[in-house]
Amino acid sequence: MSGAESNKKHEPFYLRYYSGHRGRFGKEFIEFDISVEPGHEWGTMRYVNSSNYRRDELIRKKVTISKTVVKQIKIMIKECEVMKEKDSQWPPPGSSGGIEELEIRMGPEKIVFETKQIQTLSDIQKSSDPEGLRVFYYFVTDVKALVYSMMGLHYKIRPF
Repeated sequence: MSGAESNKKHEPFYLRYYSGHRGRFGKEFIEFDISVEPGHEWGTMRYVNSSNYRRDELIRKKVTISKTVVKQIKIMIKECEVMKEKDSQWPPPGSSGGIEELEIRMGPEKIVFETKQIQTLSDIQKSSDPEGLRVFYYFVTDVKALVYSMMGLHYKIRPF
């Protein structure tokens, strides 16, 4: 392994996703972030969910994730090319509906996206940049599935 590859593995990494709205049950949101400190291979995943329809308390969970999981998330980011997108023509967050935010920092590269909450695929088709918004939507869908799986595996499996 070259020195450049070795340094790249230990660069800072941060991913944060937030989706929220204000509805009949008050302010509800989901937020998670995944971070790896410079010089570390393992990361931390933090998950917060505020869902008031069942009168639940704020759900907070935090787990340590392996370097394999971190590597897979980085591969997902690179393969879908979400870092190449721009949100300037996406529907802006507003009073109708909610908001979705995505922030990714991989080494020196950083992106921050903000758009209205996507409810249906027709929301994507109606936008001024349907291809870019589609990349965002499918990436977010994939990373949410991974986060939900990781949290479910960590908190639902009972040791003997």
